[in-house]
Amino acid sequence: MVNVIERLTFFASLYKVHTDPERGMWLLYITVLILSAIVYRLGFAKKLPLLKNVIIYVLLALGCTILTFFAVFLPVAEGLVVAALVLIIYKVRLYQSKKHE
Repeated sequence: MVNVIERLTFFASLYKVHTDPERGMWLLYITVLILSAIVYRLGFAKKLPLLKNVIIYVLLALGCTILTFFAVFLPVAEGLVVAALVLIIYKVRLYQSKKHE
């Protein structure tokens, strides 16, 4: 028999999805949403009009709903943390490079 608690990802076990699923899933959803918005902003965002920005973030929130269910057993949030860190390092180095020129 497979122990489900051992298969939970770091954030899912941190938010105790197995003991308080409603609260845990909301916290996991908010984490995935915030990390997705950070990764989008750092890596892909362009200057857009306000309405287009709202549409993009609404669709991002809808997509994060699906990702949250995957994030219980797959390292979705952890991957977003790594992507955000890589993009932050890239932006800092790009800023330093432009500053020296």
